[in-house]
Amino acid sequence: MNGEEKYLYIPKTQPEVIEAPKLNYITIHGEGSPAEEAFTSRIGALYSLAYAIKMLPKKMDEKPSGYFDFTVYPLEGVWDINNKAKESYSGEIKKEDFVYKLMIRQPDFVKLPLFKEILNYVKKNPLLNQVNFETISEEKCVQMLHLGRFEDEPISFEKMEAFTKDQGLNRLSKVHKEISLSDTRKVVPEKLKTVLRFRVG
Repeated sequence: MNGEEKYLYIPKTQPEVIEAPKLNYITIHGEGSPAEEAFTSRIGALYSLAYAIKMLPKKMDEKPSGYFDFTVYPLEGVWDINNKAKESYSGEIKKEDFVYKLMIRQPDFVKLPLFKEILNYVKKNPLLNQVNFETISEEKCVQMLHLGRFEDEPISFEKMEAFTKDQGLNRLSKVHKEISLSDTRKVVPEKLKTVLRFRVG
């Protein structure tokens, strides 16, 4: 990540408005609780491909146009709830009702043909059949850095929604993005760092 991208991945601990650019990602969809093995398996599939995209071009005789060595970007996820949960929504969300899209940002030199070439090369994990290459534009958003447990995120979302209203903006939906800056295997929950972001208009 270069200095120009830091505002996307190392935001302030107070809400701010940003314009998120159009970026390339590898993505995979899922449904259910993040505590389930299926969630962890999808993360594993994404990272196996992300590291292949980082390493394999180094060995190519003819490098992709614009190629440079890079650090693999952090895991991102767009979170929603399923339609049945929306119909009976009362303010409480059950983890089993989550619908999510996990993603890892890709450098600009990674285009669809390179993605397909490397995907075919590394296809050992059956979940890789579910991985897609997408260009995504988030446009105008409110974001902030949440420090602490995932369960405490509603406190940060309250701050973000109050800030949004003060700016004369509206949150477009309850869908939101989370970018995980901490390794949950190594960092205690109270010290986790997570970027929270939702679209506004």
